[in-house]
Amino acid sequence: MATSSAADVWETIAGEAARESPLWADALAADAETEPVFSPLGEPRFALGVETMYEGYLVHYGRPRLFAPRDADTALLLGDYLYAHGLVRIAAEGSVDAVGDLAELLSLCAQLRADARPGDGAAWAATAALLGSGALEPARTALRLDGDEAQLDTLARESAGDAAVERALATHRKRLG
Repeated sequence: MATSSAADVWETIAGEAARESPLWADALAADAETEPVFSPLGEPRFALGVETMYEGYLVHYGRPRLFAPRDADTALLLGDYLYAHGLVRIAAEGSVDAVGDLAELLSLCAQLRADARPGDGAAWAATAALLGSGALEPARTALRLDGDEAQLDTLARESAGDAAVERALATHRKRLG
């Protein structure tokens, strides 16, 4: 699904969720924020899918922008719903490699969270910047096996620029605080 503006991303995520379930409608935040984090690093055609999945990540691990689930059970289900819808949106863009990259991202970040290790910001930044390119695996492996996030950080910066990556990482740190 192509979007015509950044505002459409937020309206689509919130509106489709609310139509999907009264539970998700009840979880919409009264004071929603519409700050993109990682989608500005990559191709505009992936923005809706990336921000949908990142909102799911924030529902699970941080402070979401659009939702305020009332309990942990709702948060778990809503986060998974957003992950699934993000993957569907990326798949609709016709990139199997991009879907694979996002599945790898979620797996890697779940491992990092379970082990209380850093690196999820670099993983999100590099994945968003190079989604579907086939260039991420060696750097993901370095983070997964050695805790080395520098390769992912370098890839993101080379692709999207230092300033854009710094903005994304600073916002990510605030949302996960």
